[in-house]
Amino acid sequence: MSNHDPVVFETAARVVGCLGFGFYPRSGFIHVDLGPARQWGERFPVRETAFAEETPPAREVLADSRTMKGGGAAGVATLSAAGVEVAQIVLTETQTAILPLVPYLDTLSWLFIAVALGGIAVTIFARFDDW
Repeated sequence: MSNHDPVVFETAARVVGCLGFGFYPRSGFIHVDLGPARQWGERFPVRETAFAEETPPAREVLADSRTMKGGGAAGVATLSAAGVEVAQIVLTETQTAILPLVPYLDTLSWLFIAVALGGIAVTIFARFDDW
């Protein structure tokens, strides 16, 4: 409870239906349960200073980070390169209809590999820059 207002926490728990409250200010926590209405322990002392703002969950911040964007680009490009390899094998077997495109598949595969490496580089740079 060092970063939370115990009164606000208790109020929020009561709103969702919790009725059992145990207060442990020396240990820094509140026991909350759905049992019958009861409470025990000494309440937390009133603080004179404001509590720190809550930080958003890490996954929401991480989803917007350059790390995830670079990793996503690398993943998409890697899957695309693998898709090109599969397409190359399939097209080589059925080359009578699409023979003119076969020479470009190798170039397209290397292009996707380059994009994947670029995404990996962005991810590594972002991690070092954030660190």
